[in-house]
Amino acid sequence: MDLARPEVKRPAARRRGSAARRRGSAARLGLMALPVAFFAVFFAYPVAAIVARGLNIDGVWQFGRIGEVLARSDVRQVLWFTTWQALASTALTLLIALPGAYVFARFDFPGKQVLRAVVTVPFVLPTVVVGSAFLAVVGRGGLTDDLWGVRLDTTVWAILLAHVFFNYAVVVRTVGGLWSQLDPRQEEAARMLGASRFAAWRTVTLPALAPAVSAAALMVFLFTFTSFGVVQILGGPAFSTLEVEIYRQTAEIFDLSTAAVLTLIQFAAVGAILALHAWTVRRREAALRLVDAATTARRPRGAGQWTLLGSVVVTATVLLVLPLAVLVERSLGAAGLGYYRALTRDDGGVFLVAPIEAVGNSLRYALAATVIAVVIGGLAAVALTRRDAGRWVRGFDALLMLPLGVSAVTVGFGFLIALDEPPLDLRASWILVPLAQALVGVPFVVRTMLPVLRAVDSRLREAAAVLGASPWRAWREVDLPMVRRALLIAAGFAFAVSLGEFGATVFIARPDNPTLPVAVARLLGRPGDLNYGQAMALSTILMIVCAVALLLLERLRTDRTGEF
Repeated sequence: MDLARPEVKRPAARRRGSAARRRGSAARLGLMALPVAFFAVFFAYPVAAIVARGLNIDGVWQFGRIGEVLARSDVRQVLWFTTWQALASTALTLLIALPGAYVFARFDFPGKQVLRAVVTVPFVLPTVVVGSAFLAVVGRGGLTDDLWGVRLDTTVWAILLAHVFFNYAVVVRTVGGLWSQLDPRQEEAARMLGASRFAAWRTVTLPALAPAVSAAALMVFLFTFTSFGVVQILGGPAFSTLEVEIYRQTAEIFDLSTAAVLTLIQFAAVGAILALHAWTVRRREAALRLVDAATTARRPRGAGQWTLLGSVVVTATVLLVLPLAVLVERSLGAAGLGYYRALTRDDGGVFLVAPIEAVGNSLRYALAATVIAVVIGGLAAVALTRRDAGRWVRGFDALLMLPLGVSAVTVGFGFLIALDEPPLDLRASWILVPLAQALVGVPFVVRTMLPVLRAVDSRLREAAAVLGASPWRAWREVDLPMVRRALLIAAGFAFAVSLGEFGATVFIARPDNPTLPVAVARLLGRPGDLNYGQAMALSTILMIVCAVALLLLERLRTDRTGEF
């Protein structure tokens, strides 16, 4: 008699499980609604508008232009250089930055918070400023030229080093964020069973880190694939990426049809890369055992660990701090604080306001963009948490990364062309700049939160659902405690990216409300030592503002009320 009772209960349990899965699917669709609408209106629509403007001439679609542009040898050469320099930059960045990710994840040492903030600062600096700083270090009359007679400007090595300078923080914070939460006892157990240190790391830790490493590599590749300012300043006329060529065809030659074709090529290439990334990551994802990051970091032990720490500090100093020091030195120059005092005066030549007001504008825009990016990206990351989602959901995961791979020039012009009529006439609205900045911030939020969310054991969510918890309560009770740290890392990245965004903002920021990167670029575009000195002073202010913001964010890591 008792043996029959489980047969009665099993259908009920299955019904409860099916109902829970249906509620989960409905909740996932609801979470995706806002991100889908946001990207459709503020990304797909403007980009489609600018491409249509270039290919639809007098009401006739000129699709033959695609074949004509692809047949040009100069275009094929640009596409080849764009691809291989992005691959080389990504490999070099991973090679140099992964030891730094390990040091920040596993070691506890004096000045760690300051150093973490310092390595993140380069990521937000405008490309024109970084290009000028590297030119002063490796160019004619630069540091290497004076000391050893070595010049790297107009060579690919200057481009690759500048790309590592930019993207070092992406690897350190994305990979290090997950690495610091991996339980080290799993690797220790493998060593107790006889595995060498390298074998234990290769078989236990590396597979767990694969999604984060892949996400970091993807972001680095997309940033270098669309590199503009660095290539234009350091590469000279000998090197040109797709982004540089799109800008040249749009702003200098005014050939919108060729620019539209190049945009489609860039779009297709990035889409293929994202599809490959989604497929490889999905095959490697697994539930991980995550612990409090504060319990995994300890002081270095032995000569080997202290040597590793020292090498990371030396690398960060030479590669990251030196160009920043050049900015500070040039902001002072022979005039002392004269360049900074000049920022408070309006000469009526470059802006309608004093250049110093760009600081407040950038902070307000960045805060608004961060809120938008965290909301949109957070909803998207939660919706994409389940690994058994359908193809269209996984496709949306890849599409979220497209703003990093589409030309910022195209997005900026698209905003001006598409968002100029009711009910979306936003050209005179202040929200236009944060919206453009948030487009770049959302992918960082998604890529930072998604590996951690997917690392949470799905059986915990299923158990909560079977016990009657709603999808919102299950997420709040199961996922949120594990992802608080990732959420704050994502917010920090979004804020930093918004501060330094230049490509799209330069077309939509009004003269009476410039951002810091726009102000720097306009000052650099004017001749004279005073304008150049003011540009370096504003760059130094941007660097300091970012460093202070990141230091405040780092202090949250020691707050016992929440993890970061």
